[in-house]
Amino acid sequence: MGRQCLSHGPLFMNQPIIGYHQDEHGDWVADLACGHGQHVRHQPPMTNRPWVLTEAGRDQHLGEVLNCKKCEGE
Repeated sequence: MGRQCLSHGPLFMNQPIIGYHQDEHGDWVADLACGHGQHVRHQPPMTNRPWVLTEAGRDQHLGEVLNCKKCEGE
């Protein structure tokens, strides 16, 4: 069982993606159920996420679980 995100109630660090937005640089950020955001960049060879480049690709990953780094640090 994961640690709790204390600032957002009894949620765990693994959070589903509920939406997306672009930051001030045009990079995609996944909106997580806990209220935090996490970048989901496509920057090969370091990060290979071509799905983030299209709306259809992003939609297919809604509900996918990411480890919330902000919840992890709380």
